[in-house]
Amino acid sequence: MHKIEAAIRKSETLHDAEIRFAVEGSLDLKELWQDKSSFDRAVEVFAQLGVWDTEQNNGVLIYLLLADRKIEIIADRGVDRKVAAKEWQRICRAMETLFRKNEFEAGVLAGIDAISKLLVELYPAGKDNENELANEPVVL
Repeated sequence: MHKIEAAIRKSETLHDAEIRFAVEGSLDLKELWQDKSSFDRAVEVFAQLGVWDTEQNNGVLIYLLLADRKIEIIADRGVDRKVAAKEWQRICRAMETLFRKNEFEAGVLAGIDAISKLLVELYPAGKDNENELANEPVVL
């Protein structure tokens, strides 16, 4: 978890966007009964963590549901308008490839790196590069 936090912190020195990472072991019984998808849960976590609450609407959440080995990337509207869904899917698939090899840390770090490269192009760091959201991973 410390390496993930450090990777996010380093990434955010290169761009003006914000990255959050959240991992959840499994959905609870009520959510499973309601047939909640990992995407639906990721949208809830996006809201709960306030990833939408950045000045340029450029927050990105990486959500990992361990039980299903599902990864969702949810981007705020400022980023979402500029990045095609297929790009987020490409990053998720690359992470999943590493997860299948039981390289979870490497998978998460590769995802942060890939997202960072996109964000550097879209939101290069300015002189007032304020850290608007916490960098610590969240365990739900």
